[in-house]
Amino acid sequence: MPGITDWQSNPLSTVQNLFAEDNDLNTMTNRVSKTFGQRLENPDSLLWIPSLNDVPLHDLKTNMLVRFRCMIQDMFDPEFYIGAYEIIDKNSGQKELKCGMYRDIAECSTHQHIDMNAATTVPMDRQTLYCVPLPGENQWVKNIYADQSKCKQSTTCHNSRPKRRLDEDQLTMSSGCGLDLSTKASPALPMEDESAAGDANDEKKAKKDEEKGDEVKGITGHIQDLNFPLADENGPACLVKIYDNFEGFKVNDVIEFVGILSVDPALSDTNSGEISSFGGEDSMVTEEQRVHSPPPSLVPRLHVLIANKLAHSNPLLPANLAATSVLETMKAHSEVVRSNLCSMFADVLGGDELAGEYLLLHLLSNVYARREMLSLGKFALNISGCRASSCLPIKINTLLQTIVTKSHFLPMTLKNMNTLRFTPKKDYSEHRLKSGMLQLTEKTHVIIDETVLEPGQLDQKGIENLKALGNAITWQKLQYDFNFHTADFPTNLVLLILSEAKSMLPSDCHIKLEYSHTDEQLSVGFDNVMSKLNDSVLTKIRSYLGLMRELDYNLPEPIQKEIEEEFVELRKQNPENMTVDDFHCLLLVARLLSLSYGKTTLTKDLWHRAQVLESARKNRLIVR
Repeated sequence: MPGITDWQSNPLSTVQNLFAEDNDLNTMTNRVSKTFGQRLENPDSLLWIPSLNDVPLHDLKTNMLVRFRCMIQDMFDPEFYIGAYEIIDKNSGQKELKCGMYRDIAECSTHQHIDMNAATTVPMDRQTLYCVPLPGENQWVKNIYADQSKCKQSTTCHNSRPKRRLDEDQLTMSSGCGLDLSTKASPALPMEDESAAGDANDEKKAKKDEEKGDEVKGITGHIQDLNFPLADENGPACLVKIYDNFEGFKVNDVIEFVGILSVDPALSDTNSGEISSFGGEDSMVTEEQRVHSPPPSLVPRLHVLIANKLAHSNPLLPANLAATSVLETMKAHSEVVRSNLCSMFADVLGGDELAGEYLLLHLLSNVYARREMLSLGKFALNISGCRASSCLPIKINTLLQTIVTKSHFLPMTLKNMNTLRFTPKKDYSEHRLKSGMLQLTEKTHVIIDETVLEPGQLDQKGIENLKALGNAITWQKLQYDFNFHTADFPTNLVLLILSEAKSMLPSDCHIKLEYSHTDEQLSVGFDNVMSKLNDSVLTKIRSYLGLMRELDYNLPEPIQKEIEEEFVELRKQNPENMTVDDFHCLLLVARLLSLSYGKTTLTKDLWHRAQVLESARKNRLIVR
């Protein structure tokens, strides 16, 4: 794809041509998805489509093709819109049926008008999703995705949004026929006189320009208004509109949408209370309307043509791992990368090689199955022995930010515990789900710094937040608050707890650090590790961590039988030294150990190696 083409710059023209073939709205979504899917079949083709994650919104033009890598934060009620509408030429009286799908504003030229009373007008419904950038996505991921894009900020891929009035474009909305197609009301619409509407539009535009700065400042002044789970996020939020397979999407899904961008300033009219969706004037703007119809300059609309669910968000790996040879190539080099990682982690942890190995196993953990109440594969790790004066949690977080795709650092201070909202809560006045800090996508690493917890008392909110952390660790579930009831949503978070003594939080595995380094020596060791992380080394580490956790692991039947017999024998000898929980942890360590070596099955050697690791870890916990 050498550059921008018609179906990219003006995809609505392609949609209209497909509709004009037979005027059949029932088959439109399939035909549109197929048409654009064929043009984007080659993965490289997507790189020519500008991304809302990389390109500033003011550099994009309304109605052009864009993509957005995001998380579904909330799902709004379905909205009604005009699927087909009729325009009439004022001079000749000729009629033409237009497709209203994949757009917010009905369009016609200045010598045409829309006949909303036509028998051919078709009301339809579509689903609206509120989507945000992936919470906790680390900067290196964003940088690589942006570097991979073939669509840079230049005129080859996009043009600046025109500053002139909309009625100066021949084929865009004129002041007399522009119409918001979506509503929850009846589709009856009294049309305005064109000249009067033109004067009104000028006044509205002037007023809108004057208030625009205050409007953006007022909304962005409180980051929660954009409902990001993490307060330090600065990417765009987006209202994503889908036209089929409504049941195929759920909250917290990670998806890359390809669709038609809608940032027409006329959409702000509804938000400002000047006109309703279908022409009513001076409508009262409720809190719900402000949330569901924010200014498009702040929260753009995206009409989805193609939706790709992402199994991972690592830009160094292909989307379909099974269909490539990347997996085998990385498995061949896994032992070298593994050795380097263990050495790095040991250096950061004051020379503690055992703790370094357990940290690596923790990073490869992942919930691979659920059995009733159990989440199989989770490996929440508590590393104790972290001196508060050493700033070791901050150093570990800095390192992990450099090598994992998504992470969040939580200093467990009394202020944070008592003031932050950890779990999502439904706000019925705004009719939206207020995000919580733990509303994160699968395989996000959460680093909890318990060394900063000072003496004091947790209030009711702090107790609830502590309980939410405990539930996420123990059950991999997050309780959403719907005021009159609560609902558990499954999570798949990789939780690391760093503490001085054994953590007050539960964990799947506890290891006590053993090192004699001073704080200054720890800093020197950390700086030495970070200085060795050049681009080549980082690429191998990032690819390794992304690939190894995706391997399909199985336990051969002969090994399984041998392990069961060994467990029974150990229980006979000393039941207290091998509890069911101990055995479960041992099996999990053996699984993660195998994956760390790029092995998909457990061998006798790796099983014995896992036993050695567990024995050494438990010996440290014995009080002498």
